[in-house]
Formats: sequence, C-alpha cells, structure tokens
Amino acid sequence: MFIFQCIMTITEAKQQFINSWGAFGTQWGINRTMAQIHALLLISEQPLTQDDMMEQLNISRGNVNMNIRDLISWGLVERVIVPGERKEYFTADKDIWKVATQIIKERKKRELDPMLKLLGQLENIDNPKDDESKQFLKVVSDIKKLGSHADSLIDVMIKAEENRFINAVIKLFK
Repeated sequence: MFIFQCIMTITEAKQQFINSWGAFGTQWGINRTMAQIHALLLISEQPLTQDDMMEQLNISRGNVNMNIRDLISWGLVERVIVPGERKEYFTADKDIWKVATQIIKERKKRELDPMLKLLGQLENIDNPKDDESKQFLKVVSDIKKLGSHADSLIDVMIKAEENRFINAVIKLFK
C-alpha cells in the first residue's frame, strides 16, 4: 500500500492550521472567526494589529474588533504595546497547556457553574414525597453529582497548571 504525503508550503500549512483551528473552536464554544483569529495570533511570531488580521483572514474590521474583545475576555489574547507605534497590537500565549486550561476555565464559568447553581435550586421543591417528585429529584441529583465530579476534575487540572508554573519559577531560582 502506498501512502502519498502532500508536501505543503509554510503558507499552505499555516492556512490549513487557521482553518482547522477555526473548525475546532466551534467545538470549544467559540465561533469560527474568533478561533481563526486566535490561531493566527498563535502562529504569528510578532504581535499583530487589527489591520493585519483583517488582511490575512479577509474579514471586516468590526468582525476583528468584536472577536478580539471576546478573546481578551476569555483570557486567550492580550494587548501589547509596541514602542513607537500608535496602533494596538495583539498576541496570544503560545503555551498550549495554558491555552487549554484557560478555555476550560471559561467554559466552566459559562456553562458548568450556572448548571450546578440551577440544579441546586431545582432540588428545593414542594412536597418531595410523591413518586413524580422523587424521580425528578433523583435525576437532578444524579446530574448534579456528575457535574460536581467534573467540577472537581477541572479544579485538579487548573491546580496542576498552577503547580507547573510554580515549579518552573522555583527552577529559575535554583
């Protein structure tokens, strides 16, 4: 069996990465354009302006502006000051573990935490002794238990990232 492997130029590879990251982003709870901007910033050696992003991704200024604000609020992108420049520049953290951790933190804050809060409120019903109420409370309790386990697992992952950072700092001073 022959396997043909297509050799790409760096430009083609970067474009494929940006397009694929955009598709993956929709699975992480962010829109395609937001993920594509993030991908572009991930693979860019230097910070980029909104004009750079508009040109490279062929999207409007408003689209770049809105998605950059969202990426900043997610903690995935930050503004960078470039000495002597008046334009705003942006960059993304290149540490993929930190990126994944930040996405998980945001999804937890936006999805899991509100769900757990709602489930806690749903456990407070009148006259929970009839069969219908008992069945409802069991389902709510089971979902809440699963959500709480997921919450604990996420906390462990976040702590692992913090410990990794602390260990790296300690190594610097050895």
